[in-house]
Amino acid sequence: MIRDDGGTLTDERRRAMSKELGDVLWYVAQIATELGLDLDEVAQANLEKLLSRQRRGVLSGSGDDR
Repeated sequence: MIRDDGGTLTDERRRAMSKELGDVLWYVAQIATELGLDLDEVAQANLEKLLSRQRRGVLSGSGDDR
């Protein structure tokens, strides 16, 4: 969208991105299955991590050990 459409989100681009996101979700679900991970638990842990960072004022930066 940014590269090809000048930053404009058209209905056509939204549909195309929805299809791509579907592919990404499939891959993530497959990886989780192969690793024996529950996606709900992964998502909950990520939310807790981000809330902790927000409370501590360390949302910016890089890496998980903040």
